[in-house]
Amino acid sequence: MNILGISAHYHDSAAALVVDGVPACAVQEERLSRHKGDAAFPLLAIESCLQHAGIEPDELDAVVFYERPMLKFDRILTCALRAFPRSWRAFPKAMKNSLGEKVWMRGIISSHLGVPGHKVLFTEHHQSHASAAFLTAPTCRAAIMTADAVGEWTTLSVGEGERVANGPTTIRRFRDIRFPHSLGMLYSTFTAYLGFKVNEDEYKVMGLAGYGQPTLVEQVRKLIRRTPDGAFTLDLNYFEFHTTAERSYSSRFIELFGPPRNPYEPIDLDTLEGQRFANCAASVQRVLEETLVEAARALHQETGLPDLCFGGGLALNGVANARILAESGFERVFVPPAPGDAGCAIGAALYCDRIWFGNPDRDLPDHPFWGPSVDGSELARLAREDGHFVMESHDGALVDQIADDLAADQIVGWMEGALEFGPRALGHRSILAAPHTTEMRDRLNREIKYREPFRPFAPVVPIEVAARYFDIPPGGTRLARFMSGVFPVRREWRSRLQAITHVDGTARVQVLEPAMSPRLHALLEAYGQRTGIPVLLNTSFNLAGEPIVNRAVEGYSTFLRCKIDVLVAGGTRVMKRTSAMAKTQVAKIKEEVA
Repeated sequence: MNILGISAHYHDSAAALVVDGVPACAVQEERLSRHKGDAAFPLLAIESCLQHAGIEPDELDAVVFYERPMLKFDRILTCALRAFPRSWRAFPKAMKNSLGEKVWMRGIISSHLGVPGHKVLFTEHHQSHASAAFLTAPTCRAAIMTADAVGEWTTLSVGEGERVANGPTTIRRFRDIRFPHSLGMLYSTFTAYLGFKVNEDEYKVMGLAGYGQPTLVEQVRKLIRRTPDGAFTLDLNYFEFHTTAERSYSSRFIELFGPPRNPYEPIDLDTLEGQRFANCAASVQRVLEETLVEAARALHQETGLPDLCFGGGLALNGVANARILAESGFERVFVPPAPGDAGCAIGAALYCDRIWFGNPDRDLPDHPFWGPSVDGSELARLAREDGHFVMESHDGALVDQIADDLAADQIVGWMEGALEFGPRALGHRSILAAPHTTEMRDRLNREIKYREPFRPFAPVVPIEVAARYFDIPPGGTRLARFMSGVFPVRREWRSRLQAITHVDGTARVQVLEPAMSPRLHALLEAYGQRTGIPVLLNTSFNLAGEPIVNRAVEGYSTFLRCKIDVLVAGGTRVMKRTSAMAKTQVAKIKEEVA
């Protein structure tokens, strides 16, 4: 059975193909269109999935959209009417936006793919999140929590799921919280207030929070109130996202927190104003964590289950995830590599397969590598045409050479195998560097990533030695598998891991098992043999404002536009012509001196 899942028209559009109950391919549209956060109908991603599996659209048994457009339209219309006359400016725009492509998805999908209308199905948004979190996790029974800005109406849901080997699957929702009362919208409002892009830069708020103190927690708590049934409501007097698209916070919000940041002015943490913004970030981060922990703790008490599967955009908040694991009572917390809207494509397809069609449960590969594969020969051809230094070798020799490069403080663009699905580079489209000095961190932010100096970098470490360098609690290695948890760097190692240690002494760790990425694991071991510390800085292979690279040509373009020293794709290693010549001259001088 061939089932295509689609997410589109909000942010991070994607497509995923499930064949006989197992994902065959999944890719975000932005990785192919090269438009960051691309929300368009994912024609390129769909084509990539079908081409990968070698099937035609008429061989699809179902095409599943990740939410119910008419139910979403109901929410938009209802909220606009409730807010009238305050919403009169936004109402025409909202109607035009919703009554365009977004509502008539069955016809749009049918016309694009040529599939009959009866094959086009719909899940609810949070059903897709729940399925992506639960059905991809190596657990047979678990509590499920989803949280984001908003789906159709739901903003947070709790429930449980059960899978029977070669038998039926059930996913039950106990209850939910509905728009406009939303933790995701609370966090996104602060994202906008702090001068960042909503639905894109929320992780910057989490990073900035480490530089602040939660001195404004009581003010934030005025915005969100707990209810007797354990849920919460927002005080809508502080918000405008439910009445207009112009601004998410109100004048009362500004009276409470002060003037918002101009997005075109940098944050100077050495000033009172810069510290105020950092304190705002720290305060909303603290309230978010506490609210999620309370919701998860109540769910654990209700279900008594040891495992929690957590999906939705808020599951990208690694600091909150670590606190949920430590304080909720759950022994393990499973967050998929793509918990946000892109991951809903695979969640919708799996929900359709297991729930709609009632197909038996299947164990799934436990990795994030579902996209197109990189071609090292393409890189070799491009680099030779431009006269750069090219080396092609087998794995062992290549790994040794790259370990030498990294030990010499060279920065490496690393491309291998299939592209990651989700927002984080987990070793197939990564920039790798030595993790030891603040100078390396600053160099990466300034000369390669072209981004704010307060932004932290993540480490990758073999699972066998992770506990030596990082204080990861029981069950934490699961969160760290997909870089979904933030944990302390052990004090005795912080001075030697400065590039990946955040200002608060933590790091968003990736713990790597050999089976998930054998060559990267071998590189970590080789680097450890040379330096005594088998840890590397691992950040996404992209420049600020661009999607993570996909093909060799995109990696090569990025390599030429920044100060990456070495580029690897498959078995091909490239150095810029000038760098290779300089390295040769240094070697000659050393030889003459000797």
